[in-house]
Amino acid sequence: MINNLNQYIDQTILKADAKIQEIETLIAEAKTYKFKAVCINPYYVKYCAEKLKNTKIKICTVIGFPLGANATTTKVFETKTAIANGANEIDVVINIGALKDQETNYVLQELQAIRQVCSKDIILKVIIETALLTEQEKIIACKLVSEAKADFIKTSTSFVANGGATVADVKLLKQHIAKNIAIKASGGIRTQEQALAMIAAGATRIGTSNGINIVTNQVKNSNSY
Repeated sequence: MINNLNQYIDQTILKADAKIQEIETLIAEAKTYKFKAVCINPYYVKYCAEKLKNTKIKICTVIGFPLGANATTTKVFETKTAIANGANEIDVVINIGALKDQETNYVLQELQAIRQVCSKDIILKVIIETALLTEQEKIIACKLVSEAKADFIKTSTSFVANGGATVADVKLLKQHIAKNIAIKASGGIRTQEQALAMIAAGATRIGTSNGINIVTNQVKNSNSY
């Protein structure tokens, strides 16, 4: 058992109909359990940053979410705005279609442009949506994320059917990502057993809306992130 399991958790609310009351609950949960970060949609970044300014809890938001198909200029603008509003962790969705079309230069240049607007204090995580990629495409994604000098590669948005994190994918990413780049497993992780399996496979961050269940080892039926 890992003593500081709470520090692996990005406690998350990314659903489209999230209301301020749910964000307040998220903030309270993060404070109580001392999670590593809260992960919210950009609209709530400024609010969460203000509420958590005297804590060590990171403010994580998503860019180009959930499809990844925004123009590069849009993603860069989103990133700049999020950082200005108080985000210190950025989870950007890779352009999945461009990757599958083997437009690797486009994908790399986009990630580099986003990396450029993230200072050394801003953590950049790249979501590759493993459920939509072949094994070879996942390996190529690892190389692009490595070359772009991101801080993390992340498995999933959790918005694709049957598209959550798998131990096999975490192991594959671990094998092919640069040694200085970490792995965030996200999507469908609801139990302590699942979280520990992801960590054993190589993940150092877990994206979930079930952080309390994970750290307290309670089982809850949920279709959430």
